[in-house]
Amino acid sequence: MSDSAARERDAAETESAFAHPVVAPDRSAAYGSHPDQVIDFFAPRDGRTGVPLVVLFHGGAWRAPYDRAHVSPLADFLARRGFAVANVEYRRGSEIPQQGGAGPVAGRWPETFDDVAAAMDALPGLAARELPQADLRRTVVTGHSAGGTLALWAAARHELPEGSPWRLPSPPPLRGVVALAPIADFTAAVELGICSGAVGQLLGGKDAFEGRRASSDPAALLPTGIATAVVQGTDDLTVPQAVSEAFVDAAAKAGETVGLTLLEGVGHFPLIDPSADACAVVAEELAQLAW
Repeated sequence: MSDSAARERDAAETESAFAHPVVAPDRSAAYGSHPDQVIDFFAPRDGRTGVPLVVLFHGGAWRAPYDRAHVSPLADFLARRGFAVANVEYRRGSEIPQQGGAGPVAGRWPETFDDVAAAMDALPGLAARELPQADLRRTVVTGHSAGGTLALWAAARHELPEGSPWRLPSPPPLRGVVALAPIADFTAAVELGICSGAVGQLLGGKDAFEGRRASSDPAALLPTGIATAVVQGTDDLTVPQAVSEAFVDAAAKAGETVGLTLLEGVGHFPLIDPSADACAVVAEELAQLAW
C-alpha cells in the first residue's frame, strides 16, 4: 500500500472511532480532589453479577485535549459484552502549547503517575460501592496507546525501584493486562519519534529521561509475573508494530512471555472502535484473561 493510501485509511479509521456519541456512565466517583481524578463506572448491560471488572485507561499521548470521553463507546461496548468497566481519568499535559507551538505538552511528572497509582489503590473500595456487579477477583487492566502504557505500568508497580512512592510491596491482584497498541518501550518510542515526542515530554525532557525512565517505562519494569497480552495492528501509523515488538523482546530477555496478537491490515484506532472487527478481538482477549 502506498503512503498516501495508508494515510487515507488511517484518517478514515480515526474518523470512525471518534464518530460514536459519548456514552454517559452509570455512576462516577472521585478518587482525589482534582477534577481529573475521577472514574466512570459502566455496569454490565445484561444485569448479571459476579462479572469481571475491566479497568480502562484512555490514550491521547497524555495530552489535555484527549480525555476519557472518547473511549466511553468502548466502555459501553464492553459493558454490552457482559463486563463491568471502570473508565479512569487522570491528569495530562497542560493546555498551553509547548515551546515552538507544536501542540500541547504531553503529560505531567509526577502527577500522571500519581493519579494512576491513586486510582488503582482506590478502585477496590470505589467499585465495591458503585459497581457491586463486579467480581474484583477478576480484574483485568487495559488501555489504548498512551493508556496502554499506563495499564502496563499499573501492573508493574511492585517492580518499581526501591524508594519509589508508587511502589507496591507485592504484585497487584490482577488477572492480567491487555495493552492495545501501547507505547510500551520508551527507548524505541523516542527513536521513532512517536506522537511528536510525547514520551520525552512526559518525562520532562532529555536531562530527566534516563533517571525517570526506570520508574515509568514498562520495558524497564520486567518481569511482572502478571499475565500480559498486547494487541497491535500491523498498519498502525501512530504507534508502529516495532514498539510492541521491542516490549515483547524485552520481556523475553527478562524471562517472561508476553502474548502478541497482530491484526493484519489494522491501524491504530480500530482497537477502540465498537464498529470495527478489531474491537471484538479486544473483548475476546479480555475475556480469556478475566475468566
